[in-house]
Amino acid sequence: MDTVLSHFAVSVTELKRNYADILRRADDAPVAVLNHNRPEAYLLPAGHYERLMAYLEDLEDAKLVRERADGPFVDVSIDDL
Repeated sequence: MDTVLSHFAVSVTELKRNYADILRRADDAPVAVLNHNRPEAYLLPAGHYERLMAYLEDLEDAKLVRERADGPFVDVSIDDL
């Protein structure tokens, strides 16, 4: 059995028939799209997708900070900036 990673799921057929209503009911949460009762895709409202991308960017930035925490460092004078 496949795991559905959403609290809201619809069939492909229902999505085709009621797209606007499904997005409204999802209330900015992901929607699992099922094909033969198995997850086929996930529909993400734009706001949710944008937050997800920002979160991934933050994780990448944090990884770079950890990787660069031990240097190498360059000494500069504030006057040189």
